[in-house]
Amino acid sequence: MAKTGASTFKATLLRPAKPGEDDAWAFLVLPKTASDTLPRRGRTSVEGTINGCPFQATLEPDGQLSHWLKVDDSLQKTAAVSPGDTVTVQLSSAKPEPEPQVPNDLREALAASADAKAAWDDTTTIARVDWIHWIESAKQAKTRQRRVENACDMLASGKLRVCCFDQSGFYSKSLSAPKTKA
Repeated sequence: MAKTGASTFKATLLRPAKPGEDDAWAFLVLPKTASDTLPRRGRTSVEGTINGCPFQATLEPDGQLSHWLKVDDSLQKTAAVSPGDTVTVQLSSAKPEPEPQVPNDLREALAASADAKAAWDDTTTIARVDWIHWIESAKQAKTRQRRVENACDMLASGKLRVCCFDQSGFYSKSLSAPKTKA
């Protein structure tokens, strides 16, 4: 199938079982056919509408070769939707891919290593998205710290892409959509 990066579909807005401190957000899982139109199985930036209300977001991989979308409280209010509602979604991949927000711990580590920072600046936006995704997918603080250190070491040695990381979560099952509230 050609990857057009555009699709329209209906999905149910879901409430996460463990929303964290901000309990007002919801999410939806893209049908695989919609996800298949996107350029990548990992994090992918999109723009679109929910029930006609525009949004821009970064989709997360669901570990099943598809994606999920976090719908914050503001978008829910604007679109007049709430968990349990069926929504109409139109989306397309963002062109160009927006520059990712660099986490503070990685920003500080890059600032401490001129070689790593130079390599970071020479990578593509997609490569930077993958590096950040790899770091943020760590489940434990010590793993995340080790990944930040390893990223700087790899970048300083000239490696411009993170290797051995399944951005989709399909093979490692490290990534998934949130569990739904019963």
